[in-house]
Amino acid sequence: MGMRFFPAVQDLRDEVVLATKFGFDLAVQPLGDGFDSCPQNFRKVAENSRRYLRTDHIDLFYQYISDPKRSCRGRRGAVGELITEGKVRYFGLSNVCPQYIRRAHDVTSASALQCGYCLFERDVEEKVLPVLRELGIGLVRYSPLGRGFLTGVVKPASEYPADDLRS
Repeated sequence: MGMRFFPAVQDLRDEVVLATKFGFDLAVQPLGDGFDSCPQNFRKVAENSRRYLRTDHIDLFYQYISDPKRSCRGRRGAVGELITEGKVRYFGLSNVCPQYIRRAHDVTSASALQCGYCLFERDVEEKVLPVLRELGIGLVRYSPLGRGFLTGVVKPASEYPADDLRS
């Protein structure tokens, strides 16, 4: 039997919070450019995530980004059903504006918003944070170390690919 470096999620289930996202259309290239926030996709992603992670529920299920083809209303039944069934505990949003946060929260109560927030990305302070406070939604920051700039290992801009925002 080989060494086991990472215990299965099921072995740590009571010690971790699992968060994952839905809303990608993996058939669109480049990967990450396509959206699919139809209710059938929510359920498919949730079921696949639960199966791959070998867990009975996802703690925080984020909508990756607002899907320009779909309204918040189309999500109501699907996410609500997953929560009612105990397959998802909380619903989250990612990278959306204050207006979208309000509309989405009216349809399905959001528990968290994930967005970039650091010394270099502070625009959330003026418009987003007040809405989150008002609605009781938590903030989950990504890139808190300035996309590497605060780690001491950043490279000159010319060494990053053109599609990397650090360039």
